[in-house]
Amino acid sequence: MRLDEHTSKTLLTQRGIPVPPGVLMEATARPEAPFPLPWVLKAQLPLGGRGKAGGVRIARSLEEAQRIGQELAQSLIHGHPVSRIRIEPYLSIAHELYFSLTVHRASRRLLATVGRHGGVDIESAPRESLHTEIISPNQGLEAYQIRQLFFHLGLPAALLSPFQEMTRRLLDLFLEERLLTVEINPLAITTDNALLALDAKIELDEHRLPQSALLQAVTASLPEQEGSPHRGMAFHKLSGRIAIMANGAGLAMATMDLLHAHGMPAANFLDLGGAANAQSMAQALRLLLNDPQAEAICINIFGGIVSCAEVASVLITVLKGALPTKPIVVRLAGNAASHGRALLHAAQIANVSAVDSMDEALALLHHLTNTPSPSPEPRSILPPPVPCVCPAIPLPFPVDATTQVLVQGITGKQGQLHTQLMQEYGTQVVAGVTPGKGGATILGVPVYDTVAAACARHRIDASILFVPAPLAPDAILEAVACGIPWIVTITDGIPQQDMLRVLEKTAGRGCRIIGPNCPGLIVPGATKIGIMPAAIFQPGPVAVLSRSGTLTYEVVTRLSAAGLGQRVCIGVGGDPFVGSTFADLAPLLVADPMVRAIVVLGEIGGQAEEELGAFLQKAERPLPLVGFVAGQSAPRGKRLGHAGAILEDNDPSVETKLERMAALGYHSAARLDDIPRLTAALLEGAGSTFQ
Repeated sequence: MRLDEHTSKTLLTQRGIPVPPGVLMEATARPEAPFPLPWVLKAQLPLGGRGKAGGVRIARSLEEAQRIGQELAQSLIHGHPVSRIRIEPYLSIAHELYFSLTVHRASRRLLATVGRHGGVDIESAPRESLHTEIISPNQGLEAYQIRQLFFHLGLPAALLSPFQEMTRRLLDLFLEERLLTVEINPLAITTDNALLALDAKIELDEHRLPQSALLQAVTASLPEQEGSPHRGMAFHKLSGRIAIMANGAGLAMATMDLLHAHGMPAANFLDLGGAANAQSMAQALRLLLNDPQAEAICINIFGGIVSCAEVASVLITVLKGALPTKPIVVRLAGNAASHGRALLHAAQIANVSAVDSMDEALALLHHLTNTPSPSPEPRSILPPPVPCVCPAIPLPFPVDATTQVLVQGITGKQGQLHTQLMQEYGTQVVAGVTPGKGGATILGVPVYDTVAAACARHRIDASILFVPAPLAPDAILEAVACGIPWIVTITDGIPQQDMLRVLEKTAGRGCRIIGPNCPGLIVPGATKIGIMPAAIFQPGPVAVLSRSGTLTYEVVTRLSAAGLGQRVCIGVGGDPFVGSTFADLAPLLVADPMVRAIVVLGEIGGQAEEELGAFLQKAERPLPLVGFVAGQSAPRGKRLGHAGAILEDNDPSVETKLERMAALGYHSAARLDDIPRLTAALLEGAGSTFQ
């Protein structure tokens, strides 16, 4: 969630950061301010580039100010209407600089950056004008780092103390509130040699509740932004014709890509999230039904945690209360899918059709929207055989049927549900932890107050966390402190800075963290440490690595149907900062002689797929590699559900990403249905070289 300039400056003022005086008012109101003309009138939108777009204007008279206000009220800034303006005095400025504190995804770090040039042309400033210091998420900036930032700017020594004080105050705000960005651009040097935050931009982490009373108040008063959670959902308006609802960002992106390829571009992106409860589905349906741009709605649900029967029941309840006036095609697969489809068929709601495959859904949508069917889609070219040799010292994957598992948060609803499902699969759940519930027994499993107490009584090879997001970072640290080798973090909604704190504290400790925001891992036929629907998996030679849970289920269903079993499936998590990347896990797959091919389910943004390919090119056993990238039709700069699923302005294009992957040995699948065919061809070529 991005704050507009006025809200950002209000927060900075509260923290003692010098900002120009200003008043907020409706753009159509008669302008008034307690300081003399000339004034600067600024459109208040949570966007960058307002100045270049005409959203910052100077008025030298009251009449001119009123005219500018009316013009702004009738204008669009980057497609957004202007309803509020901030009026500030026109100030005499000696020099404009740049200052920011940010969570930087590509480097997996917090960064402080200053620049000798600031203002509207910051993007064109020479790189040598910038200087960056790495911020410890646990310790902040050292005093010498602040001095290095200051002296890079070449400012008079008299400003050192004010700069240090400003930096410390901004850093306290940044770290305490777990912000994603604090940007002062420009940071001005006034003609009387003082520092002033002439403009400010603050971005909140949507998963962090504001701590300060002021921030709680200002965020509560803000209009809901596109992309902000609607009861836990991720929603974005797009420019197409077909509304989408799916459970999981990867599945939603794959659905969006599929509709785009069939000439039916998406009108929105809507990820219900993993829970997809009754409240969120009802809210989502109303949102899509009220969208005049949407000609039809495509609901794509793959039941893992979610029961398709429950989804169908909610749809029936909502739609019978307000019969839909536009076609709704509901695709249900996975957990209780046949029951869910039967419920929808029996309800006989006008304009609602239930199907079991996306092929059926697409055919119906073509018919219902009078969209011509496209020419046959290009199919991925079958690859040549890839010779593979076993590693010198083969090692089996280190999670198997003997792995003993601890469940942190075992007494909660999700903890109990998935403990039972893991037990039914054969997983050895030997202990659970819930503070204050020590001495209880859940599903035949003894419960302890602390991880240390559980480890004192049992051999613990892996822990799985069903712990609320505010408590999950500490729960991970507790497991790491006890030396548990595998720590599977199912929890979603952990603030980015909190995860960076965990990663810094656990570096070099020898524990392998999976997640957060992940479905866990499964070794088919041996053990399941996660929330995956077990019935779709079968043992075999394929390793599946994925950033999306529901997309994993889609692909595994196809692999199993084609007779291609899985050696191991790991969902690394959809967040920007996860404990184990694809490349981190690759050595275990290379060393396991039972792994004969790897299927990678990636997403737009980031470099995780390329890093894996680069590692495998140098490995002693270059395993065949099939890749699929979801979200290829997404517009740049949109966070689509997963915070990690964003094609940022400094990321390569999708085309460049796919080219790089091809150069690194990937055989990329154009469609989900191509994945089994590609994998089978690669296995056939590689099989003769396995001993």
